[in-house]
Amino acid sequence: MAGNGKRVAVLMGGWSAEREVSLVSGNAVAKALRERGYQVTPVDVGPHVGVALADLQPEVVFNALHGRFGEDGCIQGVLEMMGLPYTHSGVLASALAMDKPSASALFRDVGIRTPEGRIAHRDEVIAGAVMDAPYVVKPTNEGSSVGVVIVMDGDDNPFADGNWEYRDNQVLVERYVPGRELAVAVMNGEALGVAEIKVTGHGFYDYNAKYRPGGSVHEMPAKLSPAARDACLRISEEAHRRLRCRGVTRVDLRYDEQEGEVEGLYVLEINTQPGMTPTSLVPEIAAHKGMNFGALVEWIVEDAGCRR
Repeated sequence: MAGNGKRVAVLMGGWSAEREVSLVSGNAVAKALRERGYQVTPVDVGPHVGVALADLQPEVVFNALHGRFGEDGCIQGVLEMMGLPYTHSGVLASALAMDKPSASALFRDVGIRTPEGRIAHRDEVIAGAVMDAPYVVKPTNEGSSVGVVIVMDGDDNPFADGNWEYRDNQVLVERYVPGRELAVAVMNGEALGVAEIKVTGHGFYDYNAKYRPGGSVHEMPAKLSPAARDACLRISEEAHRRLRCRGVTRVDLRYDEQEGEVEGLYVLEINTQPGMTPTSLVPEIAAHKGMNFGALVEWIVEDAGCRR
């Protein structure tokens, strides 16, 4: 068997806003790895995860956590200290990618276009004077579009009544980029392909559209001109490399064709822990490239390491 009985602990669950998605990802990964001959132990992560892992002594840790603690460098730091090889990106890349203002600033410094934006205090956002509409309000360090609010021209200020749903007093406010929603899977530094996300019954690609069955339709490959497709692939590889990511990542982009065939491409964020659910984009893009789900998760496991 391909796995040769290697002991793998699959971290899932946790306590972030993306707990349920992580459980789906983790269970799918565990099933696929077992089928390929690995000895798999699922671990629903809690405050004593270090003790659990010390008892298990896995040869590899597959990190299927999403959100805070799982993809922001925290669990990666724990695994580094324990000397346990783990999947996906290391401490630095994970922390930078999760902190959206930091990632955006780095991207802009190296010439990767991102939507114009800034960090704003809750008082500014509630007052409604933060930016001319349309604009997007998002937490600085959440994933899966958790807490994202789009304010369009003519909309009432959704925060005017003081209803503040965010954990922090500061948020990222960005210019809303109209157009198409694109995603690129990057594996070992190489872009595998571009998918387009078409939302069904939702205003934008929010949490429900991402994970509710039928919430969105993925067109793979995206119908783009050769120049736009090549630019998507090149930009995504550059984002992956500049953040010093490893393993598999997903780069999310918006494409405003009115701005130009290439000039209209904007990187929204890079996901160092892309979802592994039945509706997730990376497995779909990889499958189109000829790599099924089992082969994908096996590659991720065999790529594991302790490289910060």
